Amino acid sequence: MTRTTNGSDLAVDVHGLVKHFGETRALDGVDLAVAEGTVHGVLGPNGAGKTTLVRCLATLLVPDAGRASVAGLDVVRQPASLRRAIGLTGQYASVDEKISGWENLYLIGRLLDLSRADARSRADALLERFSLTEAAHRPPRTYSGGMRRRLDLAASMIGRPRVLFLDEPTTGLDPRTRNEVWAEVRRLTREGTTVLLTTQYMEEAEHLAGALTVVDRGRVIAEGTVDGLKARVGGRTLEIRPADPGELHRLLGALAQSRAAGPAAPRADVAEGVVHVPVVSDAHLTDVVRLLAERGFALAGVGTHLPSLDEVFLALTGERTAPADTTAPATEEAAA
Repeated sequence: MTRTTNGSDLAVDVHGLVKHFGETRALDGVDLAVAEGTVHGVLGPNGAGKTTLVRCLATLLVPDAGRASVAGLDVVRQPASLRRAIGLTGQYASVDEKISGWENLYLIGRLLDLSRADARSRADALLERFSLTEAAHRPPRTYSGGMRRRLDLAASMIGRPRVLFLDEPTTGLDPRTRNEVWAEVRRLTREGTTVLLTTQYMEEAEHLAGALTVVDRGRVIAEGTVDGLKARVGGRTLEIRPADPGELHRLLGALAQSRAAGPAAPRADVAEGVVHVPVVSDAHLTDVVRLLAERGFALAGVGTHLPSLDEVFLALTGERTAPADTTAPATEEAAA
């Protein structure tokens, strides 16, 4: 297992990963470091290379250059051993439609060398955990879309993987089922599993991921914590709410006429009764608060607001959503 400079273990360690589909460079020198026992989010527009990255790490694709290890195992040189250490839920359900949900889980358990008793108990436990016990002996073709998705997630967890790849796992799920999946992801990390999550839902990334990597056109364009990426993009705003809503415009005028307002003009939101002041530094924030105190404004509240993760994503990727990659072979999912 690779160690970081601070001594923690890396569950996923990627350096310079490259993958081509014809003339398309789906991965263009990707570096990625995922700490053990964490949820790491990978964000990017359609066609950015997220799914291609996951498929390389899960040994479903062979990278053209670079190196990568998962759970301390090389993805090219040790694929058989690595597959026993990971779980994967792709963008689409991959269970057998003709046998029952329970039989799907039991079969996967046996293929992972669980004993008959362990495979049975594990299948029962996961079906109960994902509220599928009543449907356990029905074939998945009779399930709703949400039920099929939950079964697919259960299948990826049957072997208690050390590293779990979740490629847009909650696409198409209703809010209740999505929350159940989130709860299960948190439980897995508490038990020591590392989760690499690709998602289009910014709320999902913000709720689950301790660290994020943003990819675009096959390259890493940003990485860090949610708050760190927000700070990098900037846009911190001081929100000032006067105790007397009638003072809103006087407060705005006082700021606009003062150097304390900073380079960007403050603005008033009459409906909310708040003045928004773009903040460029901690010293600037202090100057604004000092000015309000000197002018004797009575305030109902003062707070700072960072941009949403949606705003960060749009700022980093240039506010575009690329079309899905149609240059990959038909047997491969488009990079997403």
